[in-house]
Amino acid sequence: MKGFLTILMLVFSNVFMTFAWYGHLKLQEMKITEGWPLILVILLSWGLAFFEYCMMVPANRIGFTSNGGPFNLLQLKVIQEVISLTVFTVIVAFIFKGQPLQWNHFAAFICLILAVFFVFLK
Repeated sequence: MKGFLTILMLVFSNVFMTFAWYGHLKLQEMKITEGWPLILVILLSWGLAFFEYCMMVPANRIGFTSNGGPFNLLQLKVIQEVISLTVFTVIVAFIFKGQPLQWNHFAAFICLILAVFFVFLK
């Protein structure tokens, strides 16, 4: 159960992270934040990143082996990276239309899946 909760919280964390890091570009494209000073865009992103951290920190604590979780640090990091790129790709595909997925993107995902496989080998 701790493993599932960790992964679920990492997914939510990465949704907030993706919007914090890249959402302002969509808002600018939609002319919502056009003309905003950079400091306001930064503050908006920080506000979203707060919720990322509210999920990321507990997820890592819950999932870490020293706290009774199922994952060591390397496993947590690789899982987080795979989730991060997966969430990013889904958001790009559905929100940032015009950013096509190509064969090399799928090849990179296969490499990530292999990374997860290798990090869990004993």
